[in-house]
Amino acid sequence: MSAKNDKKISRRRLRSSYITSVISISLVLFLLGIMGLLIINGRMINQTVRESIGFNVILKENIKDADIFQLQKILDAKPYTLSTQYITKEQAALETEQLVGSDFVEFLGYNPLPPSIRLRLNASYTRPDSVVFIEEEIMKYDQVIDLVYKKTLLYAINENIRKISLVILGFSVLLTLVAITLINNTIRLSIYSKRFIINTMQLVGATRGFIRRPFLYKSVANGLIGSLIAMGLISVLIYFTYEELDGIITFRDVEMMSLLGISLLVISIVINWISTFFAVNKYLNIKTDNLYY
Repeated sequence: MSAKNDKKISRRRLRSSYITSVISISLVLFLLGIMGLLIINGRMINQTVRESIGFNVILKENIKDADIFQLQKILDAKPYTLSTQYITKEQAALETEQLVGSDFVEFLGYNPLPPSIRLRLNASYTRPDSVVFIEEEIMKYDQVIDLVYKKTLLYAINENIRKISLVILGFSVLLTLVAITLINNTIRLSIYSKRFIINTMQLVGATRGFIRRPFLYKSVANGLIGSLIAMGLISVLIYFTYEELDGIITFRDVEMMSLLGISLLVISIVINWISTFFAVNKYLNIKTDNLYY
């Protein structure tokens, strides 16, 4: 009866150890997944902010429509161009009237605003050195008399994005190291509870590879289960926060979300396998007397 109770207690402890290990791995991966969501959306927000940067290409007063459309077509073909929009003198006057709140054309008796092309840049061409190059190139066209954009805003956006990117990168590296440490410690504790089993198998002549194999298989299974639970928790989080965060955070990039899920799966399995391999090796090399310490 006592032997049966001991077996039950041993199985219960073993099951509890596996469950604790899987839950710990899942929670750590869940935190990594949230960090991944922030990085994905930070990238999207970065791109959106950069793509809001653009120029007002001021054209000559009496320029022909054919020349304007020719220049617009040339600009559309440039790799740095996201979009162009031709703004007539009348459209420019209407926008200015809405901005200042009065009909300045009627007050002046004429429309002093020239026609222009509103050009928005691709995100990869919004850094200051690229913008200077683009500005010099556009000013070479005969149809253009000036190019207007907010230089201080451009530099401020680039500087803020750089600082935020460094903070996110640093936090990501720190969280990854914490995740690796926590998972490694969880597995080491789990293997520690089975150190006498490992020693017994060695005493009856089992090879190192034979002893390691079931632990490695179990670690891969735990990593797989842990990553699936973490992805399930992330899906629940997305489901309940989708409406509240819509417009601030997007979950519609299927490719990036799939990449996040695959990354969590690979990270979980790799960390579990490596940690288990070294933890088992430690007790394969340890002397029997040291197992009690």
